[in-house]
Amino acid sequence: MATFTERPMMSSSDILGHPRGLFMLFFVEMWERFSYYGMKALLVLYLIDHFGFTDVRAYMIYGAYTALVYVTPVFGGALADRYLGARQGVLLGACFLTFGHFLMAFEGEGGPQAPALRIFYLALAFIAVGVGFLKPNISVLVGALYTTHDKRRDAAFTLFYMGINLGGALGPLASGVLAYAYGWAWGFASAGVAMAIGTLVFIWGKPTLMGHGEAPDERDLRARRYGLSLRAWIWFGALAPTIVCWFLVQHQQAVGWLLGLSGALLVAYIVAEAVIRLDPVDRDRIFAALGLVLVAVFFWSLFEQAGSSLNVFTDRHVDRSLFGLDVPAAVFQSLNSIYIVLLGPLFAGLWTWLGSRGREPSAPAKFGWALLLLAGAFLSLSFAIIFMPGRLTPIVFIFLFYFLQTSGELCLSPVGLSAMTRLSLPKMAGLVMGMWFFANAAGNFVAALIAQATGEQSEAATQVVGQVYGNVGWASAGIGVLVLLSAPVIRKLMHVGIDEVQGKPEK
Repeated sequence: MATFTERPMMSSSDILGHPRGLFMLFFVEMWERFSYYGMKALLVLYLIDHFGFTDVRAYMIYGAYTALVYVTPVFGGALADRYLGARQGVLLGACFLTFGHFLMAFEGEGGPQAPALRIFYLALAFIAVGVGFLKPNISVLVGALYTTHDKRRDAAFTLFYMGINLGGALGPLASGVLAYAYGWAWGFASAGVAMAIGTLVFIWGKPTLMGHGEAPDERDLRARRYGLSLRAWIWFGALAPTIVCWFLVQHQQAVGWLLGLSGALLVAYIVAEAVIRLDPVDRDRIFAALGLVLVAVFFWSLFEQAGSSLNVFTDRHVDRSLFGLDVPAAVFQSLNSIYIVLLGPLFAGLWTWLGSRGREPSAPAKFGWALLLLAGAFLSLSFAIIFMPGRLTPIVFIFLFYFLQTSGELCLSPVGLSAMTRLSLPKMAGLVMGMWFFANAAGNFVAALIAQATGEQSEAATQVVGQVYGNVGWASAGIGVLVLLSAPVIRKLMHVGIDEVQGKPEK
């Protein structure tokens, strides 16, 4: 009997077998990540060197800001789904990001009480809300270019992922060098220019989306209410969460309470739904997802030392000379993205090779290996600090740290995202995915608390950094072993085969 097979829709305007819209979105995301990671690489160093904050205070501001960046996509995605559509959601986010990055270039006078600080905090708020609108919706647009069964989907997201990491690699390189050579304003301005280019590319490339991502009800969006269209009210209304973020980034403890309370409520609601409404198999899957999320919170709390305490340590206590050049500390933030581009295909091939032999680790086992690799990163650097007192740490240990850390990320981040999509039920998919991204937010805030334990990184205090890194390294190793030992139990709760819980690298 003949069967119908859905074939990919292709046209003569395709590029390399993919819609032109994919490559437009590739460049938009590349410039957005360029701007975001370039600014992020400078943030802690800027707070300390320009505004004169203590290391501990700078870590808390950094942690609160990065936590908010991972919370806002929940609202940005929901508003786009209900009213704006993904395309206008991306445009709103791009405009907020461009404005926020250019505000960062307003340097002003230094000092912890400088008036320019208010503009600085406002810039962080605009960037956090901008990411909240752009980040979830641009991925939706990529998926919208392909039918559900189009065999090109995985390749499309792989190309898109390359754009993410290309921007993530170039941003710290360019911004770090410009800030080091010409001043902070130049470094931040480069991020603003990059985001402006991304915004213009997105506006220019609207036809390449072929009508995808438009508002669910354009007439409703144009309808006037109290003198303005609903679209205009949403754009102006986006200033409300910006003001909230502006307040929160200045009161970091409030961010901690907000994350703790909302996280507890989210977990309690999901557990209650699982116990009351789900059958035993689906309930087991939700409990397995919760277990993986808890491991992810711990992982990200250590992983995110890269932008805070490790960034400061690299600036002050590492021999950064390379081929006769003094490399700015911020530039090393590009190593993570560079390693992902290099190692991502190798890890994907490794899982496929092991899977063909029936030996691929389960998702929870990969989480355990991720923690062990992260432990190796911290323990190796701790060894270098403690056993080389009074000397600058050789640069090779920074390269080794990022290599091991990124290897751990590739065992956890894409695998976890794939596992969440398979463990969540249609009626709880949004909640479970929100819980996964919430782990990033919580991990970033906990990372600030761990960074604070390293104290003020004076020359005499490097041993404290070594001890803290050693302690978290051993903790990561211990939890990693526990996860590996409990992996068979968690895998049983997942009720899926090993080969079904794997993913492709995604930033």
